Amino acid sequence: MKRAAGLLIYRCVQQQLEVLLVHPSGNYNRHAPWSLPKGLLDEGESLIDAAIRETHEEAGVNGVTAEQLTPLGHVDYTRSNKRVYAFAVVSPTDAAPHPNCWEIEKVEFVPVEVARQRLHRDQRPFLDRLIELLGGSNREA
Repeated sequence: MKRAAGLLIYRCVQQQLEVLLVHPSGNYNRHAPWSLPKGLLDEGESLIDAAIRETHEEAGVNGVTAEQLTPLGHVDYTRSNKRVYAFAVVSPTDAAPHPNCWEIEKVEFVPVEVARQRLHRDQRPFLDRLIELLGGSNREA
């Protein structure tokens, strides 16, 4: 089974919970779902190191450390042999997310309700886990 790891970066803007999503590049991905910034682990790499590296590579977000992360567990894709691990983290205050590699064409913070519509269906449980982590509402405490 392939293993991938990524970050569910969140922030609260005007009392509304927003999460960071990325969209893949290429005409063939025009109708593809959005995703958490994530990717496959390199040989010998830890889940946390892969999640931080992939988030930087895809979304240009720096300044996240392992100590800031809260595990959200994993999901198994229903149509492929892939397991995705995610970690929740508050957005760094100076974060300026942007497409940082050829694989990604868009990077956006969106309200959770919008994310639920855009996000790859197998990754949607991470949104519920984040909301539960934050106390069961769409607002950060």
